[in-house]
Amino acid sequence: MLAVQLTEWGRPPELRDVPIPQPVGEELLLQVTAAGLCRSDLHVMDAAAASFDCPLPLTLGHEVAGTVLAAGPDAAPGWIGETVVVHGVWSCGHCRNCARGRENYCLRLRPRTAGAPAPIGNGLGYHGGLAQAMLVPSARQLVRTDGLDPTVSAPLTDAGLTAYHAVREHADLIDAQATCVVIGVGGLGHLGVQILRDMGAGRILAVDNRADAREMAVRLGAAAAFPDVDSLRTAVTDGVDVIIDFAGAPDTTQPATRLLAPGGRLTVVGSAGARIEVGKDVGLAAGWRVTAPFWGPRADLVAVIDMARRGALHVEATPYPLADGVEIYRRLRAGDITGRAVLIPPPLAR
Repeated sequence: MLAVQLTEWGRPPELRDVPIPQPVGEELLLQVTAAGLCRSDLHVMDAAAASFDCPLPLTLGHEVAGTVLAAGPDAAPGWIGETVVVHGVWSCGHCRNCARGRENYCLRLRPRTAGAPAPIGNGLGYHGGLAQAMLVPSARQLVRTDGLDPTVSAPLTDAGLTAYHAVREHADLIDAQATCVVIGVGGLGHLGVQILRDMGAGRILAVDNRADAREMAVRLGAAAAFPDVDSLRTAVTDGVDVIIDFAGAPDTTQPATRLLAPGGRLTVVGSAGARIEVGKDVGLAAGWRVTAPFWGPRADLVAVIDMARRGALHVEATPYPLADGVEIYRRLRAGDITGRAVLIPPPLAR
């Protein structure tokens, strides 16, 4: 089968011909129907040899939709033929955080060696979905989609899930009186706007330096959009209750702290080099809170898929053939991709 694989750290991936894996134990084999590309993949490609605790070659792809094709002898029954997405955090299922339904903070995912994160899941330490087929360890990693378009459902496993988890942790503040700000209306941020709208946020404002992204934000539910954080100040004289920064850049995150209302919260999702000075003596509003969530639990993925099914969540996604994967990654790095790029593998020969 065809697979887009990283074969050398610090180098672009390659399109390769590899054996079709066979499920054993509780494993399930998926025929991949769509796999999204993410800028996190670029961080993996650019890593030094000692930065990741996993061998090469590695099939990339952590946003995966597919159809269950085969099952190991000990697998949960009834999955063959089901259309699914893959929860990309392959947690242990037994630690205290997993028992709390916080699989994205599984204690097994702590670094095994200094500076080298442990494998997280498909495409991030284990073979992923940029291939015609992939294995998952068990049914715990799957969520049924009941035929939802895979070009839509695949990006929801990261872009949708990460955005939903970042917003949901502030559900107690999101109501008809809330002022909420989304910074960065890209592959995740455009979903964040819609999630805030669906949760009942009274006033949603957006920040992005691209005119087309600002237009998209307003079309998706924002009351207004601004080119930078400073230009937003005149619209939030009473402060902001919730700020979700999907950029995480030096010129967005630190200035955003000054917009918080008393009891306001700033969540940093993006990783574009921001550093934040916080403290009770640096002039921030009383009761400030700053968080940096990671991905999301399986229960949140179920909720995201439900939102898409009922038409409350629309993904700006463009499909491309799997064979074009190396070129699409080049375009992603160059900033030439709007929304989410999704690769479509050819069906396996039967």
